[in-house]
Amino acid sequence: MGTQTGCYAQSVTASPVAAHPNRPTAANPADITQYGVLELEYGWDHFWPESGIHQTSVGGLLKFALLCDVELRWDTTSFLSQTDPIGTHRGVGDNWLGPQVRFYRQTTRVPSLAFSYAVKIPSARPDDGLGTGRVDHAFTFLASKDIGHSHVDVNVTEFLIGRSDRSGDDKNQQVNLALSHAIRAGLEFAGEVYGEDRLNKTTRGFVSSLGALTYTVTPRLVIDGGFELGLTSGGPHRHVFFGATYSIANLYRAWRRRRATVPSILSPKSQITEPAD
Repeated sequence: MGTQTGCYAQSVTASPVAAHPNRPTAANPADITQYGVLELEYGWDHFWPESGIHQTSVGGLLKFALLCDVELRWDTTSFLSQTDPIGTHRGVGDNWLGPQVRFYRQTTRVPSLAFSYAVKIPSARPDDGLGTGRVDHAFTFLASKDIGHSHVDVNVTEFLIGRSDRSGDDKNQQVNLALSHAIRAGLEFAGEVYGEDRLNKTTRGFVSSLGALTYTVTPRLVIDGGFELGLTSGGPHRHVFFGATYSIANLYRAWRRRRATVPSILSPKSQITEPAD
């Protein structure tokens, strides 16, 4: 891969790598990771979905900006533990894979706009109640806007959830509204309200709220922690979490540097200096 014409942060190969977290809210931003950058988000979560049941999970999101406006995403739950009246079950959770495509970059009046698709790979064991064992799909429209020292994200998602007892899918929608605001150097507050409608006769809709703080330790490392409180039954009753986002490297920059050093050992002709990008 070389330099893309009209790329976001035009000369991104010369720009410093900086983290662009999707955490800690459930909503994702429409703007993607820097072009060529591989970024990892990871965190710990503890849920109390209902009386007598609690869950602990460790998981993350690996993102790579393949193109200026195209990001590849792998969302994984590395460890999942659920305790209920029957006992405690532990194992790996499900994995979600898919792209996010930004088709409009924000201007003074119009927000950034994007679309994402994700498919669930059912890696969690259904026999232990850790998953359904069925393939699910998520189609999301995203909009994001910077307003002064604040940032707003809006997501609308259509889910196709594979039925565990028979063939076919159930459908429902989720709507997210998230706001973050800078408090002081490196410290931000993030808040969110989101909810889903009823999926089927046994899975009710819900509305939930979330509050968190994030702190930029270095441009490449951002940490966060917060608490979620369900506003209605059917959703997360309580949820506490903390995690981090780290920009690993600009892979295209490293590849170009490696390519530039290889010709110098092949032949005298390779000593000719190439034009600057």
